[in-house]
Amino acid sequence: MSIEIRKVTANIGAQISGVDISEPLDAETVAALREALNVHKALVFDDVHLDDEGQQAFVRHFGDVTTAHPTVPAVDGAPNVLPVDSERGRAANHWHTDVTFVLNPPQASTLRSITLPPYGGETLIASSAAAYRDLPEPLRALADTLWAEHTNDYDYAVPQESLDEEQAAARAQFTSITYRTVHPVVRVHPLTGERGLFIGGFAQRIVGLSPGESRKILDLLQAYVTRPENVLRHRWSPNQLVLFDNRITQHYAIDNYDGAPRRLNRVTIAGDVPVGIEGKESHSIEGDASHYTTVAATTQAATEAGILAGAAAAA
Repeated sequence: MSIEIRKVTANIGAQISGVDISEPLDAETVAALREALNVHKALVFDDVHLDDEGQQAFVRHFGDVTTAHPTVPAVDGAPNVLPVDSERGRAANHWHTDVTFVLNPPQASTLRSITLPPYGGETLIASSAAAYRDLPEPLRALADTLWAEHTNDYDYAVPQESLDEEQAAARAQFTSITYRTVHPVVRVHPLTGERGLFIGGFAQRIVGLSPGESRKILDLLQAYVTRPENVLRHRWSPNQLVLFDNRITQHYAIDNYDGAPRRLNRVTIAGDVPVGIEGKESHSIEGDASHYTTVAATTQAATEAGILAGAAAAA
């Protein structure tokens, strides 16, 4: 196959053509896609015609598949597939990196279009590597030293009393197990060595600072992530799949479709334990996520690197 890669924006995103991801992929093709993901952070595949099993088969080219979510139910009969469904709770219209409240969040996520509203419903994906590069030197030096506590048990900026019955039930399900994990604010990507701001909506407190002080610093850093120049605004079409690097991006589902049905199916790839610039790993404070993903931190990056090296040797 002749893979074609077309940049979508300067800092993030590429359209991929010339590869049929519904078929088994050889090591050289997987390595080319991995390299494209390293460079562009988010890859868009059109006209994919995958079912849930096909989406999982594609994902397994890049690593082990997690279960759907630590607390949220999966698609019936597909324990590794999460329905991102507007009719199953409030839209995830907040900036976040997937499941950063566990010790080893997914290395990458895939979203596949199932049901689309007649308008709106775009997904924003931001490069946290570009955000880190944008930081003025004094802010970069500060960020390099910081660690943040991530948790799933917070109010998403919506007070509990403001939720309707369905929203309250969804929140109760989401927080049915409390997770608290400390991650570096600046994460080093295990394959590229790039530094990125590893924060987002689940990062609620800077270690050593008060909640108020933490919020001011997190908001300041987050403003660099969400600069328009660092964001891909993806408008969904039928039969699309988007693969994005969860280690060095954030995303946001825009709630701008007047309550119309919208559903994407998500499958995530098991990841490694984040590492800061001094080589120190994240650590868990509360919550066992072993039913969601095993902690294979020391082997995951080596496996990915081995795929790239093996393909290069065969070329």
